[in-house]
Amino acid sequence: MRNNFFDYTDEPGFILNRLKEIELGKIGFYSIGLYPASLAYNCAMQTNGETLLLAPRPGRELLGAFPEETISGMDQKHVDSMMKMGSHYQGKSLVSNNLADLILRCELVMLSSNSNHVENDLKYALHLRQELNRKNVVLCVLSGSFSHDSVQNKSYILCQKIPNLAFFSGFHRHGSLRNPLDSFTANFCHPDALTAMLGAVMLDRLSPNIQVSAGVHNLEGQYIKAAKNMSSIFAGFGHTYHRENPGVLPTLLTLLLDQCLDQAASVSMFREDRRKFYEDQPFELTELGYGVQRIEATLQKGNDLEKVRDHTFAQLTAMVADVRGSMMIPLTGKPTRNFQAGQILAENMKNLQRCPNNIDEFIQWCESSGIQRGGLEGIKSLQYWPEIMRQYSIPLHDSSMVNLLYMSIYSEASTKKLIYKVMTQSRELTNYCQESVRPKHSRKYAKAINNLSLPKSKEMIVQLINSIADDSKLNISIPLNKYEHQDNSLPIYIKAMNIIEDYFRSS
Repeated sequence: MRNNFFDYTDEPGFILNRLKEIELGKIGFYSIGLYPASLAYNCAMQTNGETLLLAPRPGRELLGAFPEETISGMDQKHVDSMMKMGSHYQGKSLVSNNLADLILRCELVMLSSNSNHVENDLKYALHLRQELNRKNVVLCVLSGSFSHDSVQNKSYILCQKIPNLAFFSGFHRHGSLRNPLDSFTANFCHPDALTAMLGAVMLDRLSPNIQVSAGVHNLEGQYIKAAKNMSSIFAGFGHTYHRENPGVLPTLLTLLLDQCLDQAASVSMFREDRRKFYEDQPFELTELGYGVQRIEATLQKGNDLEKVRDHTFAQLTAMVADVRGSMMIPLTGKPTRNFQAGQILAENMKNLQRCPNNIDEFIQWCESSGIQRGGLEGIKSLQYWPEIMRQYSIPLHDSSMVNLLYMSIYSEASTKKLIYKVMTQSRELTNYCQESVRPKHSRKYAKAINNLSLPKSKEMIVQLINSIADDSKLNISIPLNKYEHQDNSLPIYIKAMNIIEDYFRSS
């Protein structure tokens, strides 16, 4: 899919004309949910929405995402500005904008729909762009969930399926965006650095309260968004269930953030365009504001070094802020909807003294508390989690927290009893956090060192030392007695780790 403001092969005169159009161009938001509507209200407060156009989904009201009490508290002048952004005159009649209007009148169109609609919206936008001869309009998405092809039964990240799709991300609270003094940071990501910079400049003009930076990591950024939504559920659970045991929270929240980034690093390695991604840019990525061009890790395998992850995108401060912010309880207003889902999970697990029977019961708990199913992006991502892990070879020790959350909802009843104890007992959860981040071989060696009185432990350490001394044995497999899940002498968190690892290795 071609999705740039212009082609580098275009004539200089055409490029100059396009630059003028971009400088004066408008941005369009299609599908106006809570986030784009709150963003638009911020623009109305600060700039009267001079560079922004809105288009609700067919059959929906422009402010339909807001409850009546919120609308009644808005400044009517700013509401009028929003209504002007979302409509135009057709003859003498005032009509609502639609997606075709945005593509005709804007240079950048953001498809603001959630994961239930975004792919169909994208197909329709591409059709309109071709039909209206507006091929240079750049299309962007917000959706922070994994996609799923029901025909092929395959889950994936939309920005990998369509590499040139732009992606916008920034931490927000809907109430804060309606505060004239509050501000937030965001990233506009596109695999082409120049397109990323131009789009970021356009979005940065929307409001002085919104600082937008350019990034090239649209694939990794969209993954982080999806992983963050799942992690936010666990954060909400931790804040609520363990509010009387706050010692576990720093460890839990730090681990949730680190694993989001580590998982995205693994996903980055699956780029089919990695070489082109770095070498075919119009300028070095350091010029985009990165601290370094790449931050990579390597593993030594025999005499060779193998690159295993790329942390370049971790320089995108707004992306990391998005993850951190989604795991915090605000001083005013409500936390994110995924965080609220975690709070609801904690309250029901505390009252019922069990995990949810299934995903439908969890969703029912959320809907009974006033959170609509369409806003539960973290739960939707969790549904496809085993397939995403398998497709991108995400290591178990980089995903242990989401694995624990997944098993609390999707595992068998007997397993859930064990998972419940780990999630609800502060000591077990802390131990799980500490041990589950170790690769399996590391845990085996630690177990052997802690049990040197056992002959097999001594034998394992001897083999390890011999393998270090002899390069030809570096890749040998050293067996150790496998933990038995039924062994009552094992700690609860170890039993849970073994069950989780067996489950995801066999799924």
